[in-house]
Amino acid sequence: MFVHLTREEEDALDEKQGTAISTAYKILLAIGKATNAEKLIPVEWVHLSGVNYNTIGDAGVNFLTEYSQEARFLVPTTINPMGYDSHKQNNLSSNFKKQQGQITNAYEKMGSVPSFSCIPYELFQLPDRGHNVSFAESNAAVMANSIFGLHTNKESSLSALASAITGKAPYSDLRINSIRDPKIKIKIEKELKTELDYGILGYFSGNSVKESCVSFGHQISSIDMYKTKALAAALGTSGACGMFSSKEVYDESISYGKEEEKSIVNELNTTDSGDVIALGSPQLGMYELELVSNMIGGNKFSKKCMIFCPRPIYEKSCKSGIAQRLENAGASIICDACTCLSPLLSREEYDSVITNSVKAAHYLNKSNGVSVCLTDIKSIIRNYTK
Repeated sequence: MFVHLTREEEDALDEKQGTAISTAYKILLAIGKATNAEKLIPVEWVHLSGVNYNTIGDAGVNFLTEYSQEARFLVPTTINPMGYDSHKQNNLSSNFKKQQGQITNAYEKMGSVPSFSCIPYELFQLPDRGHNVSFAESNAAVMANSIFGLHTNKESSLSALASAITGKAPYSDLRINSIRDPKIKIKIEKELKTELDYGILGYFSGNSVKESCVSFGHQISSIDMYKTKALAAALGTSGACGMFSSKEVYDESISYGKEEEKSIVNELNTTDSGDVIALGSPQLGMYELELVSNMIGGNKFSKKCMIFCPRPIYEKSCKSGIAQRLENAGASIICDACTCLSPLLSREEYDSVITNSVKAAHYLNKSNGVSVCLTDIKSIIRNYTK
């Protein structure tokens, strides 16, 4: 399909505004053709992935370093977590820190907001419902579409980067209203109680649904933020689906019951315990930090515990006393990073990790090579604090 460009877009493609913008338009044009977009449309905000050195490697570092010499962001652009918290001591190699610094310097030079967070929707004022954005982080894209009424596809790091440079994105998929109406429903045939239950449901659904939007019916209409984020992150991790809805669908459904849940647990839960507790994929917000703090009470963790959250959330929790209560319980609060693909949770340091995050379990098992004990937060507090 031919993507119609304006005269200004054609000029930019022809390098009349420089090679960096031309490259960005070439990326968007290729994606537009692949997704049958008829045109490019403006976006108001971009959220970038591809910030962690573990995810993009030396080739990514070299590209960003060179690209940032000319490229500048045209719209507000926030960025995903990097690999570690530079404010805390660690055993990471000097090469990792150097390369990670090159990445963050490149994004800063291009004009990004140094958010280092996968939950920008909890840190910033969002555009109004119905407005177009370009989000590359899986949970952020699903949350933006499903909860906050924004319009974004599940972007790659490169497509979101191109949108940040041009302020444009292909008009396709979840940017089209008709595609945002679910055509298929997950028929939930078991009780869902914990955030882990919702994460497992999301992971199964992402594996099972080929559509861009899926319905869960009324069962998800009143769940709290922790469960919602767990559902969104797992859905975005396991497949191409970028949005969920509570709208009823009567034509087509997929059953989800105890057997389906068991198959996901058997895939992701690979050990009975772990060396360290890791919470924060997606990163924890104020709601979850307060929830965990209240659950712990006056007890202390019996194992090392790492809690990942955005720095502004940590600073806010310090003022409220929540951070001190968690740290007094033995937790180490880590900012600017998350559990996924972090070298802080490597095979060299740990054989196994205890987490309540289905998304974290996916990456820890498949990418970090670390076994996972998948347990809901209440059980973690009950079993590993005293």
